[in-house]
Amino acid sequence: MTFSNPHTIILLYDNIASLCAGAAASAALPKDRRDTVHMEREYKMSAARAQELQEELNYLKTTRSDEVAEQIKVARGFGDLSENSEYDEAKNEQGKLYSRIAELEEILQHVVIVDESSSFKSHKAKRFKALASVGGLISRMVELTGTPSPNGLEDLWAQMYLLDGGERLGKRYTQFRERYFQPDRRGSDGMVYSYEAKPGTQESILQKISDICISMKAEDYLQLPDVTYHQVPVTLDAKAEKAYREMERKMVLDLPEDEEQISVASAAALSNKLLQLANGALYDEDHNVHEIHGCKLEAFLELIESLQGKPALVFYNFQHDRQRILRALEKSGLRIRELKTTEDEDAWNRREVDVLLTHPASSAYGLNLQQGGNHVVWFGLTWNYELYTQANKRLHRQGQQEKVIIHHLVCAGTRDEDVMKALERKEDVQEWVMQSLKARIKRIKEETR
Repeated sequence: MTFSNPHTIILLYDNIASLCAGAAASAALPKDRRDTVHMEREYKMSAARAQELQEELNYLKTTRSDEVAEQIKVARGFGDLSENSEYDEAKNEQGKLYSRIAELEEILQHVVIVDESSSFKSHKAKRFKALASVGGLISRMVELTGTPSPNGLEDLWAQMYLLDGGERLGKRYTQFRERYFQPDRRGSDGMVYSYEAKPGTQESILQKISDICISMKAEDYLQLPDVTYHQVPVTLDAKAEKAYREMERKMVLDLPEDEEQISVASAAALSNKLLQLANGALYDEDHNVHEIHGCKLEAFLELIESLQGKPALVFYNFQHDRQRILRALEKSGLRIRELKTTEDEDAWNRREVDVLLTHPASSAYGLNLQQGGNHVVWFGLTWNYELYTQANKRLHRQGQQEKVIIHHLVCAGTRDEDVMKALERKEDVQEWVMQSLKARIKRIKEETR
């Protein structure tokens, strides 16, 4: 089960309060050290607050230190230090300065802030292993995320482990899985391909982690404009539909007869191919691009024209989509730019760009693009709900002054429709990928009999 929502800023589980480790959620590693480090003063901060403290520390160690040193120098010139109130005052000020510097250094040198902790959700990832390996050197950790478990409750274990060393959900992932999950899908060889949560798992996990978790909804503390989700139906012409159906049928018939023998990898590969077909082009085995139709590209150009000059942040899925979009816009007279550098970001926010082209995987995190426009266009759709929501938040965030409109180009009768249904569900996306593909395979095979 997936818990995420585009309207939450810090952490969200739909209709559930006080959950996962998020902004301002902090915990020491491990419990015994948490109980001994700064129990009289617990530091809770956001990434922005940490930056403020760092800037204060820099000021105190440079400008302010020079000012206090000058005060002491001037006070010495007043004569006898035993009866020199100016000197005493200056020395007291120096003591306060040194004390504050020591306090800030203590806070900052032992704090690690993980901005978007869901990028550490895989216990197999190198980044998780690297951070976990130095956990013993960290006194306090803060995790921030708007999508704590995009693929299900399984995503929580690694994030929690970084906070408490396995105290709440188990020292090992296998222990966590055995306790809270059971086999779901198996292959013909008996291999388990997926797991499902046992009854009561959600409530049990949330209770376990509730003491180090804070969940807040954006509307609780931010004034954000409305967001509208707009589907743009794309109808294939007769020639394009024939080409799509023929290629779809050929790919499906190449799969094993027994549905249970269809692996996750082969299902993902087929789904990937079908999405390419819906977009209008396809890679062959040598990575050469073959254009199948231009229906979605034509709909995209019509959409851009209908915006009447309003800037659009455009997400593509495949490199051939990017190339075809750029070619199609060459003679449009619009200011086209690809998001690659900070200068591209700045130009967009200065309203010097009409169409900003990017891939969600390279721009879904850490960018503030709300000043440059309020229209998002998804030329190619993604199954990844986390990427999808985070990418949309590049515009729908604090500082945005206009209603945000998110346009989706959806090719009728194709895999695009399955993706949209999955994104609307918000949960069990991975399972929906497999089930919707099986339904499509079953329909095609029945049609060929």
